[in-house]
Amino acid sequence: MKIGDLITWFEAWANPAWCESWDNCGWQIEPGVLHEKTRVLVCLTPTLAVMQEAIALNANLIFAHHPLIFTPPKSLRSGEAIAEMIRLAFTHNIGIYTAHTNFDQVQDGTADVLAQILELKEVTPIVPTQAGLGYGRVGWLEPFLTLQELLAAIQTRLASPHLIFSPTADLQQTISRVAVLGGSGASYISSVVKTGAQAYLTSDCKFHQFQESRERNLILIDAGHYATERPACDRLVQKFQSLNLDWVKLSQKDEDFRQFFA
Repeated sequence: MKIGDLITWFEAWANPAWCESWDNCGWQIEPGVLHEKTRVLVCLTPTLAVMQEAIALNANLIFAHHPLIFTPPKSLRSGEAIAEMIRLAFTHNIGIYTAHTNFDQVQDGTADVLAQILELKEVTPIVPTQAGLGYGRVGWLEPFLTLQELLAAIQTRLASPHLIFSPTADLQQTISRVAVLGGSGASYISSVVKTGAQAYLTSDCKFHQFQESRERNLILIDAGHYATERPACDRLVQKFQSLNLDWVKLSQKDEDFRQFFA
């Protein structure tokens, strides 16, 4: 399969036209690789470390969840990260393609994979966008878990180095209905409350958003941006492998930009 064919297949599943107006989905850099056989490196965030990995592995496409370019840069100067990424992409003939908010909405996208990891049942979007699509997922735990068991399951299955959750008096309370949204999802708290979820797994939550959640009787769980979105990248690799591509690999240089002092 050639790169152009792969992108056509992907966009039939997760159309970049579905992305939000503030977002930047689709081609970030296309240096003339559409007719080449696909050697794709999948990552969460396109960084210089990932680019160097792609060069070393002789990849010709970096397929990322996060955009390389969110807003048009006013200049490109030597020594700046984006400028260096662009220079290396053209020098080594490596395309960079991004699937962001369009990938968040689809089956087997970022939220859907989280729901599958927690084995949620009767899953529906938190905020439907169109038939069968939407942001976040909410569903039932079977069997029910205590809050302590749920937190332990999240930490183990997502390999999250740090969990933050709303103050609660009882870790032994039973949790039956859970909402999930990978990445920065605290702005959806009001929508989550309407679903009847008792707990909400997301990331990048602020101090007063934990306060808001507690006041609205919702347990907010922040597992980190990387931990909540990286699993969908792994799932994407599996999907690409099923297409019998020439070569596909999950980046090993992708990274969580936060560290925790023990």
